[in-house]
Amino acid sequence: MLSHVSIGVKDLAKARGFYDAALKPLGYKCLVEGGEYAGYGANTPELWLLAATQPVAPNQASGLHFCFDAANRSAVDSFHAAALKTGGRDNGKPGLRADYGDNYYAAFVVDPDGYRLEAYTRAK
Repeated sequence: MLSHVSIGVKDLAKARGFYDAALKPLGYKCLVEGGEYAGYGANTPELWLLAATQPVAPNQASGLHFCFDAANRSAVDSFHAAALKTGGRDNGKPGLRADYGDNYYAAFVVDPDGYRLEAYTRAK
């Protein structure tokens, strides 16, 4: 349904370091970059980081989060570890989430700008 999503970040270089590391285990990388933007995906940019003077303020109660597909549980684990090493905060350690469905394996983090992120797989 969606072609892409764009999010504003305070410090594009810092955000790039975080997303380069966190998305790599999921098979995503920066495909397009410029002075004020970076586009991430596997084959085409689907997540855009935009340098913004007024990014959306973090709000845990908003329900807003972005979920990335992972090939397997190891990729979810590596996403979580890489995110924490590059400035992210834990928001749910990797593991099965039975209340989300059978074999739903996910990890949750908060990026340096306060966006809530998830990586998930149903693969065993």
